[in-house]
Amino acid sequence: MRGQNCSINPTFVFSKKKRKVLLRQIEDTNHQTAEAKIGWTQLRHKKPLLIAGPCSAESREQVLQSAQLLQATQKVDIMRAGIWKPRTRPGNFEGMGEAALPWMQEALALTGLPFATEVASARQVELALKYDCSVLWIGARSTANPFSVQEIADALKGVTVPVLIKNPVSPDIDLWVGALERVEKSGIKDIGLIHRGFSFYGRSEYRNAPTWKLALEMKRRYPEWPFMVDPSHICGKRHLLKEVVQSAIDLDYDGIMIESHPHPDEALSDAAQQITPADLVALLNEIVWRKETDSSEEIQQKLARYRRIIDHVDDDILNLLSRRMQIAAEIGMFKKKHNLTILQTARWNETLDRLIAMTEKLNLSPEFIKQYYDAIHMESIAHQDKIMNEQPKKN
Repeated sequence: MRGQNCSINPTFVFSKKKRKVLLRQIEDTNHQTAEAKIGWTQLRHKKPLLIAGPCSAESREQVLQSAQLLQATQKVDIMRAGIWKPRTRPGNFEGMGEAALPWMQEALALTGLPFATEVASARQVELALKYDCSVLWIGARSTANPFSVQEIADALKGVTVPVLIKNPVSPDIDLWVGALERVEKSGIKDIGLIHRGFSFYGRSEYRNAPTWKLALEMKRRYPEWPFMVDPSHICGKRHLLKEVVQSAIDLDYDGIMIESHPHPDEALSDAAQQITPADLVALLNEIVWRKETDSSEEIQQKLARYRRIIDHVDDDILNLLSRRMQIAAEIGMFKKKHNLTILQTARWNETLDRLIAMTEKLNLSPEFIKQYYDAIHMESIAHQDKIMNEQPKKN
């Protein structure tokens, strides 16, 4: 990504008069909280909703500079910054804590950008709301712990602030659903979901595997809530961001939460995945933005025709699968009669090798065919197992 000269803007050294005006604006932020909520009602239907800002609030100068640069892009809707940073090991930078919240408040007064931060405890919720944080989010580590989520949910009772929920660290959709349900039960009316990737064992180009199918299942279950992607935490490296953002847009995600720092290489946390505000604009300009629908009659008629064909093909697939299972059941009866084992490993390996060899000619991926036929094979085994172990009926 291209660099950017982000020297400290001299307007950060405020005159006494200017500082008094800002302080008066900050004193009025109780009203700004209500305004931010009205703004969220409008923003949640904006596509793409863009949340951007540094991984961590590191200093007053950095926060104010970030806010002004992000505001100048005219693309950012909400500024993000970590106030408390949960780290895997002690000794790493863990955020500035409460001391950073007045900086965010000052940035709000200076630029009008609502701000968002992560909370992981009741005390952090209390402090964030005390300093008029516009949007809260629950991080992946907290989502993975129902005790933490419940503590946060209890602290949110009676509050109307929007809450975004990141997926849990592990690829467990039930933990994600559980966190959503706990927040809903606390009375929060404005909820969003953030896909930030999942941990995995082994090597990968990504910091956290996207595991798109799991995220899309969550999106399918809760279409009423804004669904966003966090490419920074999926990628871990800035050169991968465009690919992940484009994939999310192609899959009709509603927005993006991305880390942007005036001097990424000097960041105190997650330096490799952050980009400058100028590079953020460049990245967004390179994305091909898709439409979910087109109201023109001609396009709708063509889509309807394609969908009817797909429906017929799906019917054929189901009928063929049913026929395959009938044959599997007949094989089960034959094996039972002749006292043969259900699993015939050599035969299955031969079948799988033959099918995978056909994939290139049929324009199908070997990975897909293996997963598909593994599922069919397990269903066939289940049918045969039922027959093999069926007890004879007593007269």
